[in-house]
Amino acid sequence: MNLQEYLDARSILVDRALDKLLPAGKAVPRTLDKSMRYSLFSGGKRVRPILALASGEAVGAPPSRVLPFACALEMIHSYSLVHDDLPAMDDDDLRRGKPTNHVVFGEGIAVLAGDGLLTEAFRVMAEAALRPGQDRTAALRAVQEVALGAGAGGMVGGQVADIEAENKKPTKALVEYIHSRKTAALLRASVRAGALVGGATARQFAQLDRYGTAIGLAFQVADDILDIEGGTAKTGKREGRDAELHKVTYPAAVGMAKAKARARELMTEALAAVQPLGERAEPLRQIVKFVVERAVQP
Repeated sequence: MNLQEYLDARSILVDRALDKLLPAGKAVPRTLDKSMRYSLFSGGKRVRPILALASGEAVGAPPSRVLPFACALEMIHSYSLVHDDLPAMDDDDLRRGKPTNHVVFGEGIAVLAGDGLLTEAFRVMAEAALRPGQDRTAALRAVQEVALGAGAGGMVGGQVADIEAENKKPTKALVEYIHSRKTAALLRASVRAGALVGGATARQFAQLDRYGTAIGLAFQVADDILDIEGGTAKTGKREGRDAELHKVTYPAAVGMAKAKARARELMTEALAAVQPLGERAEPLRQIVKFVVERAVQP
């Protein structure tokens, strides 16, 4: 398969659905509407929704069945970036090569835009769960997975741990604790939610769960590497921002060579997990290769 063609097609699918789910000019204050859409449509790679779609496809589900949940995941991811960039957090002025939300709209509106995106995500999933013909038990389990991945035990808790770890001595255990929550938890939830809504068997769900766990951590290890070696062209952020903020990262804890080796190891784990799923899991294989290889290759 051609991965870029797959990613482009799924990104278009997600963007069109997001535009319908959060249309411009809806009945909210105009500034809030503009701020929410500014971050939601700022050119992200749509990794989380595409992982959800690919997970569903790996167990034979059409993209349309998973699409509302995929869109909700992107809304949650976008909200997290808006809040992460705030002066009270990482104080970033550049995201995806563009001025961050609070730089354009001010801190107050940025906070509320993030709140709005998070809440709208759960509205979208609830409406999807109530659609005629939907397996409501599977849908409810998917909502639970997303909440767990995004909440205090997942992304939000990981962000707190990340803040509290600043200026601390980085260790492998500390880095993996933070990464498994701050970034990996929502990525894993994306894979698990897609599998649930897609109708995975218990065995298929376990295989996809192992994949989600591995790619979730691999994604953040690769991001740590790219922050040092990738440059703004690859990351959309200022180069070396993690070091500037004294963040606990994988290269800081174990060195660059071991960080790259860990990323490759996680890629191997992810590939092995979905091997039994056959050709339908090829997008998942190509995605994890892309995530890791763009960071570890010279």
